[in-house]
Formats: sequence, structure tokens, C-alpha cells
Amino acid sequence: FWISPDSSRSLSMDSLCSLSFSSSALSFSVSAVTSPISASAFCSDLMSDVLTLKDCPLLLTGLCNVQTIRTCEMANLQVIVFVRHKKVTPEMIELAEENDMVLIECEYSMFKTSGILYMKGMEPLY
Repeated sequence: FWISPDSSRSLSMDSLCSLSFSSSALSFSVSAVTSPISASAFCSDLMSDVLTLKDCPLLLTGLCNVQTIRTCEMANLQVIVFVRHKKVTPEMIELAEENDMVLIECEYSMFKTSGILYMKGMEPLY
């Protein structure tokens, strides 16, 4: 599943926080999320750090390429938020769909996105 601020499938920060607490908050994306999403997140552009994660459902990153999707597949991540106006490619969307992942494009910086999500109740992984 793919959400972009430039498309009809836009998502507000409030909705993203709701998604992080309950996949049923976004009725159009429930089918893309195969298990409940908890309320924690991790930010990184270093995929080697992502590979060390355990039980982290949401990743914020500015690294927007197919390898990001493959790394998140290996780390068993369900939701990837691409910050800083990064645009996902059709190949990334296809790979994410094959792995039941949700891809979200975000116009904000990683710092601002993290701050907004934290203020809305999302906890850091550590």
C-alpha cells in the first residue's frame, strides 16, 4: 500500500499516529497491514542500523530505493515513512505489495516528522 501527499491517498500526521496504534483507523489500508501495529518508531538512513531492530513496526527514513524495501523485509518492518519529499518508485511499490508493507511519502524533514509523531504519543523504540 502506498500513500502520497500528491495523490488522493493523502494522510495527515493524526492519521499516521492512528495507523500506528490501530490498523483499523485507516479502513482503506487495513488489507495492507497483516498484523497489529504498535506505537513505536525508529528513524535512520543507515540500513545497517535497521537490520539490528527487533519489534519495530514503523521506520522513518530519507533513503528511498529498492534496497530500503529489501532491508525492511529482512528486518520484518511493516510501515516505511519516506521523509523529505522522497518519492517511491513503481518498483518499490511492487516489492512492498509483495511483502504486505505500507509505504508513506512525507513532505517534512525527519526531525519534524519525529517530533510531530512523538507529540501525538508515538514512542521511540529506545
